[in-house]
Amino acid sequence: MKKNPLNMAVGAVLIVIFALLLFLFQVRTSEVAVVTTFGKPTRQITEPGLYAKWPWPIQKVHKLDKRIQNFESKFDEALTPDGYNLLVAVYAGWRISEPAAFFPKFAGGSVTEAERALQEIIRDAKSAVIGQHPFNHFISVNAQELKFAEIENEMLTRVRGRLQTNNYGIDVAFLGIKKLGLPESVTGEVFQRMAAERQVLVSKIESEGNARAANIRAEADRNAAKLVSDAEADALRIRGEAESKAAESLRTMNQEPELASFLLRLTGLEMFLKEKTTLILDQNTSPLDLLNPKKK
Repeated sequence: MKKNPLNMAVGAVLIVIFALLLFLFQVRTSEVAVVTTFGKPTRQITEPGLYAKWPWPIQKVHKLDKRIQNFESKFDEALTPDGYNLLVAVYAGWRISEPAAFFPKFAGGSVTEAERALQEIIRDAKSAVIGQHPFNHFISVNAQELKFAEIENEMLTRVRGRLQTNNYGIDVAFLGIKKLGLPESVTGEVFQRMAAERQVLVSKIESEGNARAANIRAEADRNAAKLVSDAEADALRIRGEAESKAAESLRTMNQEPELASFLLRLTGLEMFLKEKTTLILDQNTSPLDLLNPKKK
């Protein structure tokens, strides 16, 4: 019986594919891998690509997710050096950095076991850092006293150091304070302290405002006194000039008193007749007596 060439070709392809599956494996960009030989880790792979291996049971490939994992700590209580209890919850992002160390440390790469260990490390770092910072570094009416960034950096440094010392194969990419609270027993006391600090700030602002207002009033008084002084000086100068001109006019009038009297009366008549006005006056009334031809 002749064998079908097509069946033979299909069979050969299947054998090749089966062999490739036994001797080759692929690591994706979102993965890292640990190759074990007879159950012991012998090789770690952190870059994506196609790799060779011995078939099971000689070697086995364990693939792990290398993407950043989100983690949130419990709402734990910690004591500040000035005697206040704080409730603090922390968030963090971690990833597998050393698969060969991570895999045996956490029961074949268990993420649950890794987060349980990370929970303990973060809690210890959180308590230690909070114990070095007074209460006003966390809650204060003065924004300059808050030290959230410094506190978070200190926590992150402690956590990274602990992970590196214990060779967990984990790297924490970021860490921050998610939630901050106060026990009910100290809430009233804290509010009273904040109210007192706010009152001190209000008093300071009022004092600065009063001092500034006093400076403005003093400056205004100085400017007003200067204006009055300048005005009085101008008035005195103008009065002196007027008196000088009046004295000069008086000397001129004393030289011809009759002419001066006539000019004054004529000026008065001109003022009376300046507008269209009807006046009924005695013709002998000065300066109307100038209109009487009989008057000498």
